[in-house]
Amino acid sequence: MGLIFNAVAGELPLVQRVWSASCDATTGFSSAVKASCMIAFARGDDGFTVHVRGPETKGTLLTCLEGWEFFGVELRLGACLPLYPPSGLTDLRDAVLPTLPGGRILLDNRDWEMPTAQNVDVFVDRLVRAGLLFFDPLVDEIRHGERPRGMSERIAQIRFRRAVGISRRKLASIEQARHAAQLLTAGRSIADVVTAGGYYDQAQLARAMRWATGHTPSELRAGIPFLAL
Repeated sequence: MGLIFNAVAGELPLVQRVWSASCDATTGFSSAVKASCMIAFARGDDGFTVHVRGPETKGTLLTCLEGWEFFGVELRLGACLPLYPPSGLTDLRDAVLPTLPGGRILLDNRDWEMPTAQNVDVFVDRLVRAGLLFFDPLVDEIRHGERPRGMSERIAQIRFRRAVGISRRKLASIEQARHAAQLLTAGRSIADVVTAGGYYDQAQLARAMRWATGHTPSELRAGIPFLAL
């Protein structure tokens, strides 16, 4: 079958979704643009690796090797680990956390038990209680064009980029493209998606899909075997 991917809604306020994936054969897949940060765990022949990942501002073709397993949490927009600022993690420039004998993680000079796909929410909750996972409550307000009282537009933009890792304008482009890609993979016509997605014409939609997913609208409608949205 190649790549098997599952995702469910997170059970904690700062977790957008929990996901897992496994590869029973080496498989190429397309990773679409994403705005949120992520904590991901990978297990292969050489043991575990733990990645803190930032936003993805372009679609990327990746390879999942046979026998590898992955799981992780996609965080709510504005949630991040201040030790690893999102702006330094964009486009797969992951921070790889040190691991210790016995399958433990070294973070903030403390060792942590390696979670599983079933209890990774608990791991995230412990990070929050330890003050290592932070959420900026002003992100939602700023993203919708509102400026907190007493804060200049420039400071608001800086604060947003610090918490999210990308600008508000880039976020809007990513969300627009992801919505359009989801409509196309669901079988909506290209003309319908141009209108529903807020694009000027089919040419603009095609450029956006190439940038966001690495595929054309027709390819998305036809069904991409492995597309990580």
